[in-house]
Amino acid sequence: MHPSNKKFKLTAAEIVPLVPNRGGCIATDMITVEGLPIMYMYRDEPVNEVDTGWQFFAGIEPDEYVNDHNNAGVYDVNTIANYDPAIIPYLDLPIGTELEREEGTDKFNIIAG
Repeated sequence: MHPSNKKFKLTAAEIVPLVPNRGGCIATDMITVEGLPIMYMYRDEPVNEVDTGWQFFAGIEPDEYVNDHNNAGVYDVNTIANYDPAIIPYLDLPIGTELEREEGTDKFNIIAG
């Protein structure tokens, strides 16, 4: 499925500048289409100069889902921050950082990095 065929939880008009000009990231459709909160995030080596390396997951995606690139997309970090502003305090953490959300809170715990 091409990203433009997806029915996103937030419309373009609902996206506000929370962390503008941060670069790109990857997020699964469970976040952008289903509207689930981000429960797991990690920062990988960027693949180009606009990539931040951040990847965001709802934390319940099975391997087959994650391995199908149709179930994720490349987004501006600001867009994903609009879906879940709890990620904002962690965006400057270094490459190699993995975080897991504390259930029922906006706090993420570093599990690697």
